[in-house]
Amino acid sequence: MIPTLNFTRTWQAIGWLLVALVCWLSLTPAPPEPPVFLTWDKAQHFLAYGVLMFWYGQAFARHWRWPVCLISLGVGLEFLQGWSGLRHYDPYDMLANSLGVVLGLAFSFVPPLARLAWFDAWLARRWVRVPA
Repeated sequence: MIPTLNFTRTWQAIGWLLVALVCWLSLTPAPPEPPVFLTWDKAQHFLAYGVLMFWYGQAFARHWRWPVCLISLGVGLEFLQGWSGLRHYDPYDMLANSLGVVLGLAFSFVPPLARLAWFDAWLARRWVRVPA
């Protein structure tokens, strides 16, 4: 269970946009060049799926389906890459995706790191003015 968020739909929409971005980056024939510190392919996979799970772990109710769905997404996209003929299938990418999900899930339970509820409350105090 997560704390009640004031801007739940906004945070969830951002989560779905992140999923769409990962899908596009995974399936486009010529994805943009990554930053210099992320030139290793497995680090890109690990970070992308870690960020997805970290976000979903805070923006959505905690449920076993989110890690399962994100791991399934990583496996499915990897198969689609192989079948498309435009990209290469790599089972180690699946492993990096899955490990990223596991670490993102773990980090979403660490209060000093999981700050979405705090940021949501801060935004609500700034944007929603209650008449005195």
